[in-house]
Amino acid sequence: MTNGELIERFESDAIPSDSFHHADHVRLAFAYLSENPPLQALEKFTAALKQFAAARGKPQLYHETITHAYFFLIRDRMARSTPESWEEFAANNMDLLQWKGGVLSRYYYPSTLESDLAREVFLFPDKTG
Repeated sequence: MTNGELIERFESDAIPSDSFHHADHVRLAFAYLSENPPLQALEKFTAALKQFAAARGKPQLYHETITHAYFFLIRDRMARSTPESWEEFAANNMDLLQWKGGVLSRYYYPSTLESDLAREVFLFPDKTG
């Protein structure tokens, strides 16, 4: 599936919620970043995620800090390696695809990510060293 096809399917709510997991979020962010300038991609990506959660009656599933942190980690990795495809990107960035104990645990304390504030607004990483 092309980046454009994935975005279109997601935005038209053609992806079942039970088949959309963490790695799929990463893939979708990659697609938006491949098709749009970064800030426009972020705006479209977050709007689509919020709409997806709201359409399922679960708007509380959207998490601003996790979404933005992963988004900019993906953007950073794409800029450093200029991957030719999603498959190449995924193969070279397996740490981004892991949810439990994933990459954000290097940057955030669990209590930060579990906070209501982190869910509502982007918080900068709070782990140092």
